[in-house]
Amino acid sequence: MVSFLLALVLAFTSNPIWPLGDNPLPGDPFIIVNKATNEVALINENRVQTVVSAATGKTDELTPEGLFTVTVKAKNPYYRKSNINGGNPENPLGTRWIGFDANRTDGRIYGLHGTNNPSSIGKYVSQGCVRLQNEAIESLYDFIPLGTKVLITTTNENYVEIAKDYGAITK
Repeated sequence: MVSFLLALVLAFTSNPIWPLGDNPLPGDPFIIVNKATNEVALINENRVQTVVSAATGKTDELTPEGLFTVTVKAKNPYYRKSNINGGNPENPLGTRWIGFDANRTDGRIYGLHGTNNPSSIGKYVSQGCVRLQNEAIESLYDFIPLGTKVLITTTNENYVEIAKDYGAITK
């Protein structure tokens, strides 16, 4: 039994998407949220793949800064706060949820998500999450596995340099 548990632990911790390992590695997906520009960049396959507009917190402290890990993903997420089913046009979370572990949460409090209010994109309006157009979050969703690192920062540095600093792009 002990050898089985040891093998199980080794299997999980050697998995490249296991969130406790060295991530990101060059070529792995890596998300950068820049609150200075309200943009989200996807770094994948050793380069910047795309940059999309986003909405972040009404105040600077609402969207926490740091390096986080994607722990939850959901299609047509349920909005618990107002009891709104996924897929409902009134659901402010839009069509996708990619939750991460900011402030020691479980990925169900902070996340990248769609919106039912596309005119909010590019503004400082959220309660802490990162909003994207539904089309943008849908296009990113399949490229972001559990364990992907999410960096939230406020900077004037370009995405290539940030990704190099974090090892997502080789120098």
